[in-house]
Amino acid sequence: MADVLTFEYRGLDANPHLSDYQETWDHQREVHAGVADGAREDLAIYVEHCPVYTAGRRTKPSDLPADGTPVVAVDRGGEITYHGPGQLVGYPIIRLAEGVGVVDYVRALEAAVIALLDGYGIDSGRVEGRTGVWLAATDTLPERKICAIGVRVARRTTMHGFALNVQSSAERFGNIVPCGISDAGVTSIVEELPGTWTVAGVAHDLEPHLALALAPLRAAESASA
Repeated sequence: MADVLTFEYRGLDANPHLSDYQETWDHQREVHAGVADGAREDLAIYVEHCPVYTAGRRTKPSDLPADGTPVVAVDRGGEITYHGPGQLVGYPIIRLAEGVGVVDYVRALEAAVIALLDGYGIDSGRVEGRTGVWLAATDTLPERKICAIGVRVARRTTMHGFALNVQSSAERFGNIVPCGISDAGVTSIVEELPGTWTVAGVAHDLEPHLALALAPLRAAESASA
């Protein structure tokens, strides 16, 4: 197996396109089975999805879209969230080393995104009792989430992952109670630091941070040749 985490840019390459959620989920499960069996290397999949709402195992009926918009039920932790254009979604599929738990993995994902944003000059961090990456409240804005995380670990191999808001999708998040949290907001890189941001550009910038954060968690047989 390779000692460097491999990245797959689906639709974020020379032929950009949005990725269908179901098709990507099927691909995830195929990769997951191969990694868990030791038949293929760890892989982090990057996509930008067509608009979709997905509901994790802790989603409550009151969190669902008020207008009856269809929702895909998925086998990850967490509640309901939105995926769509302007958002980098990452699905790292890695074999975890013995002794590494789900919380350790989630904290590593958070650390990678925090380091990325710090490099951009955006001050972010964690909120006790909540997953994901957050920006602190200001005099005019509430606490707000910039990156959602929802994962599953089966056969010591990860799937699902994180959704980092690059461009604003405020109108889509306003249709649900995102991640089941009604007392905080949602933000994006462009809202915090206006500029010309692309999902593919942010994906490439995040790659070294994610590889570094996940390296100590990966099983030896997945991390060494």
